[in-house]
Amino acid sequence: MSNLYEALDRFFGISEKGSTVRTEVIAGLTTFMTMAYILFVNPAILSAAGVPKEGVVAATAISSAFATLIMALYARAPFALAPGMGLNSFFAFVATPLIASALAAKGLEGREPWQIALTVVFLEGILFILLSVSGLRELIANSIPSSLKYSIAAGIGLFLTLIGFNIIDLVGPAGPEPGVALNVERLTSLDVLIALAFTLVAGALMALRVPGALLISIIAAMVLGWVLGVSEPPQGVVSLPQFSAAFKLDFTGLISLGPAVALALVFTFFMVDFFDTLGTITGLSAKAGLMDKEGRIPGIGRMLLSDALGTTFGAVMGTSTVTTYIESAAGIESGGRTGLTALVVAILFLLGLVFTPVLTAVPSYATAPALIIVGLLMMSTLSRVKLDDPTEAIPAIMILAGIPFTYSISDGMGLGFISYVVLKAATGRWKELNPVIVIIALIFAAYFISLPEIHAVIKEGG
Repeated sequence: MSNLYEALDRFFGISEKGSTVRTEVIAGLTTFMTMAYILFVNPAILSAAGVPKEGVVAATAISSAFATLIMALYARAPFALAPGMGLNSFFAFVATPLIASALAAKGLEGREPWQIALTVVFLEGILFILLSVSGLRELIANSIPSSLKYSIAAGIGLFLTLIGFNIIDLVGPAGPEPGVALNVERLTSLDVLIALAFTLVAGALMALRVPGALLISIIAAMVLGWVLGVSEPPQGVVSLPQFSAAFKLDFTGLISLGPAVALALVFTFFMVDFFDTLGTITGLSAKAGLMDKEGRIPGIGRMLLSDALGTTFGAVMGTSTVTTYIESAAGIESGGRTGLTALVVAILFLLGLVFTPVLTAVPSYATAPALIIVGLLMMSTLSRVKLDDPTEAIPAIMILAGIPFTYSISDGMGLGFISYVVLKAATGRWKELNPVIVIIALIFAAYFISLPEIHAVIKEGG
């Protein structure tokens, strides 16, 4: 066993990062348990677009395992990947209906819109691979000013906290009023009370520096819920995977929509996926201490390529965009610093192919406390932003508020990047800008302005 520990230590550089094999394994378990919900949530969302539900279960498990394994062994980073929340909703409730409208406009109702949407995801994944291999994505990532990177981490943190409250239905739309509101009728629900109680338990354990505090709170909340009858324990152990959604790409259908529609679809998916991934990796790296003194992230090219390969493979297997998960922050907070954390997650997702009944038994009220607390801890990076400088503080608040309130990492980043460039230029501080960040801001501005027109082009079939 000691030989195995030594081999893992050497390969992943565990001691060098100030971690241990035990800590990395606990971090992997923690990350997985906070994101295991994707094994049943993703099929529920994509099946609404017509994708075979059983096929999406298998596609979710195997694509998550594949992408996370690459991140573990190639990038050696503590990040887990899976079909992205938000990205899957965009696939099911925006892109697929738009494609259906375009098909109807062309008189091609016989084709499956979701198969064409998978083809678009595949193509934007190929584009990502090319950009990653060329080094362009790495150049863009390293050109983002440190203050924006720290703001992205804080914005993702607030987003995680909001997700934590959302998954237990404690907050929701405020009805006719703008914004969100407290669901007061949920305050006495047993699952919410368990979630809130174990948020405090996890906080106390962390304050006492108990190893694996988040994992302990997740397991304890889950078991208590089973005992009290709030949720059911696993009703089975194994189930055979069904790959009914795999290898369903429809290039002919995409081409038949015309070049304008095809380009509009690929560009839209590209923008959302590119900046969601970039923001997530940047934010997680800032929190994990993986950035150097110049604000660069060593090895980010490998991280981005791992993500791109996951997206392409996932589309072939039958799921929407696979991306780096912000829930990886839970494992990072538990001490995960190397690819061993990701390797543990990959193994657990691979087990999900046959042990789906067991792995999907983790209830949302058990994982919500970890997300709420980790979100708070990630917001600590905001202290590294010069909040007494309006040209730094205003873009920071744009990102901090924009990410959770738009429910989109890329949209929040766009608001922050545009305001950063405008403020620096307006105050004559051109030297603090680099050409890449200016170009990104202009691309975001063009994207925001053209988004309604892009949707109209797709819907009308060109």
